[in-house]
Amino acid sequence: MTLTNTLKTAGNSALLSPEPATEEKGKMSSSPVIISVGSAQEPIAPWWHTVLVLLPVAIMSVASWYQHGLPNAHLPGLGFRLSAYFTVVVAEWFLVLLIWLALRRRGLSIGSIVSGRWQTLGNFFRDLEVSLAFLVVVIPLIGLLVHLIGGVASKNMSAITPRTVFELMVWLGLATTAGFCEELIFRGYLVRQLTAWTGSAVLSIVLQGVAFSLGHGFYGKAMVVVMVEGCLLGLLAYWRKSLLPGMLAHGLQDTIGGVVSFFS
Repeated sequence: MTLTNTLKTAGNSALLSPEPATEEKGKMSSSPVIISVGSAQEPIAPWWHTVLVLLPVAIMSVASWYQHGLPNAHLPGLGFRLSAYFTVVVAEWFLVLLIWLALRRRGLSIGSIVSGRWQTLGNFFRDLEVSLAFLVVVIPLIGLLVHLIGGVASKNMSAITPRTVFELMVWLGLATTAGFCEELIFRGYLVRQLTAWTGSAVLSIVLQGVAFSLGHGFYGKAMVVVMVEGCLLGLLAYWRKSLLPGMLAHGLQDTIGGVVSFFS
């Protein structure tokens, strides 16, 4: 699972500009509200805060790799699947809390990273159309890459997908959490931090894709496929100047995967 806006950078203003160009506003699907932290060289938080955000991701990834999907993770009275679901949900919302605290110190909100709102149903459905088009392209691509690379990804995913109705209900909550939290963490916060440090939106998209893949240790060598999808989600956010389409796509993909696995 598992489980953006950045600052203005010269030559990469499509996503990073605090005020989108007038001609671009009509193309946007979610009425963005972008608040600048200060300058392209100024990150949201110091380096140690980013380490603090990424450290739990790394620990959980290593644990899931070592245990092949956390089969030994048990909360009192729960099996390993539900234990893993609740563990991931709590961990991801904790990371969002850390990011919110950093933003609050700067007088900013979560919306300054999400960069968008659905003011009308039309706004929502336009983003939904974009997310569905994204999945139509990405899901077959990811499936092909997994097939070519091989590995234990499919087996491990099969082990953690829901088997009971209650597990499915919790999975849907987990998918929603992953769609919001992981996009905010990687395509939002991390891209913004990396862009401030490197001065390159392209490099920041690639680096966050690498970090995203390293957070999915249970995929084994198929983590490279996760990296590809992470980069594509980063490009989607760059193009749309908002995290909202990626959040929808991410959440829908995880939801579809869990539902299909449950009924198959």
